[in-house]
Amino acid sequence: MTNIDKKVEELFAVGAHLGHKANRVHPKTNKYIYTFENGVSIIDLTKTADYLEKAKKFVSELGSNEKVLLVVCTKKIASNLTKELCTKNNISFVNTKWPAGLLTNFEMIIKNVKKLNSMKEAKEKGEWSKFVKHEQVKLDKDLNKLEKFYGGISNLKKLPDALFIVDIKKEKNSVKESGEMKIKTIAVADTNANPDPINFPIPGNDDSITSIEYFMNEIIGAYSSSQSKAQETKAKKAAKSKS
Repeated sequence: MTNIDKKVEELFAVGAHLGHKANRVHPKTNKYIYTFENGVSIIDLTKTADYLEKAKKFVSELGSNEKVLLVVCTKKIASNLTKELCTKNNISFVNTKWPAGLLTNFEMIIKNVKKLNSMKEAKEKGEWSKFVKHEQVKLDKDLNKLEKFYGGISNLKKLPDALFIVDIKKEKNSVKESGEMKIKTIAVADTNANPDPINFPIPGNDDSITSIEYFMNEIIGAYSSSQSKAQETKAKKAAKSKS
């Protein structure tokens, strides 16, 4: 069995081939469609496997060069998964709502991130104990609100070098802003949205949690492992130069 055959089997097992109904198919995705079954578009998984490899090669290069990847997936079914995988791999993410202007008005958004970080620090240091109970409750509410929207980007110091997006129709604002800022995009592209604005589209089902999890593991895994290797090499070189 070739690598492509193996990938196609894996993709089929997670339901990555299931696209949208014929009346919701975007004409620009016809090139990815193998056939229609019971009025539902079936994605050609040999193409998915090929596009996935290209996307993984690109994110591996990003990781090797210690470039910043931002993961965007605000779908309710995958919100916790996004947070879990990105936190584990120390990758910035947006999993509840895209903060308008995150890329086009970065300096403004970072002010909110800085506010979140300083509030967290003050709370951890016990500085809130000087406030009365109802003031502490209000501070906690404010902190939770900031955490919800900016918690995933609390370590973002500069504009990301690339975005990995799940569901380009739902995340149209992140697609639009990355286009305006000439920031590269990798995305799971289902059959209901135009994939042309995406630099590295991966044709696949973006509605099933098994399919989303598969693509996330593949892309985040490729980025993270190449980043780790780059950091190890850097550390070895630094140790060598000291000795």
